[in-house]
Amino acid sequence: MLKNLIVYRIGPGWLPDREALATALEAGRFVPCAPTQPASVGWVPPRGEAHGALVEVVDGQWLLRLQTERKLLPASVVRRRVEERAAQIERSTGRKPGKREQRTLKDEVQLELLPLAFSREAALAVWIDPQARTLAVDTGSQARADEVVSALVKAADGLAVMLLQSQVGAASAMAGWLGTGEAPAGFTIDRECELKSPDEMKSVVRYARHGLDGDDVRQHIAGGKRPTRLAMTWADRVSFVLTEGLQLKKLDFLDVVFEARAADDAGFDADAAICTGELRRLIPELLDALGGELDALAPAPLPAPEAGVATVAPAAAPSRAAA
Repeated sequence: MLKNLIVYRIGPGWLPDREALATALEAGRFVPCAPTQPASVGWVPPRGEAHGALVEVVDGQWLLRLQTERKLLPASVVRRRVEERAAQIERSTGRKPGKREQRTLKDEVQLELLPLAFSREAALAVWIDPQARTLAVDTGSQARADEVVSALVKAADGLAVMLLQSQVGAASAMAGWLGTGEAPAGFTIDRECELKSPDEMKSVVRYARHGLDGDDVRQHIAGGKRPTRLAMTWADRVSFVLTEGLQLKKLDFLDVVFEARAADDAGFDADAAICTGELRRLIPELLDALGGELDALAPAPLPAPEAGVATVAPAAAPSRAAA
C-alpha cells in the first residue's frame, strides 16, 4: 500500500509503452554496491521477486520500484582518521599537509573505510497512471521524489513531468476550510493540523487529536498563521494529511475499502488494485476542491496592450521539465 504521495503531471510528448519502458529500465537494474562503492541506485522488480519484471501492470496501472543502497561513513570517523594521517606526515616531514593534500588524504581514508561501512537500503514505489497521465512517488521527501523522477526521466525517452499544481494554493484553501469550519464536498476535516506564521519568527502551532472547529484555530488564521498540514478524510474511505506543497502524507485506507475483497484475495495485485483504484478517484476530487488543476505547461497570458499599440503573440516554446 502507498503511504505518501508526491504527484506529477506527465507532459504530452511521451507515449505510454510498457514494453519500451521495461526495456529502458533494464539498463538501470539495481546492482548492490561493490566494496569500495559509496552508493548504488537502480530499478528492482516491484513484486520483490528475483529477476522479475521491472514494470508491473495491475488494472491498467503501472508499478515500479527504485532501490538505493548507500554506505554509511560517519563524518567524525573520517575526520579523526584524516587527522591521524596528517599528524603522522607532520611528525615524519616536519610540515603540515596543505588543503589539497588534506583532500587527498580524505579520499584515501574514505576508500579504505568503505568496505567496512554499514549499508542503508531503501526502496521507493512509483505509480504511473498512463490514462490519467500522472506519475506518483511514495515518499514524503521532495528530494527523494526528485531523485526517482530524475532516474525515470533519464531512462524513458521523451518523458517530461511537472509537479501537479492546483489553481488555488493548498495553504490558502486549507485556511478557508478551517476559517469557515466547512470542508469541501466529499471531504471531512480531521483532528490534526499545523499552522505557521509567515514572518521571521516562523512560530508554529500544532494540533494533534484535537478538534479544529474552535475559535482558537480561527484566531490563529485571522492573525496571519497559514496552514501547512491538515488531516482530512475523503468519502469515508481514505484518510490523509494534505500539505501546503500538495503532498499527501499518512495515507490510510479505511475498513470500508476492503469490505468487498474476498478473504483469500490478498497479496500484491489485490493491494495494488485497491490502492490505486481509490487514489485515482481521490486525486481528481481533491484538485476540484482546490479550484481545478493549474496547467503549468500552458503559456502565460500576454499583458493587455496599450491603447493604439498592436501586439503579436509569440509562438509558445515547447516546455520540458524534469523534477
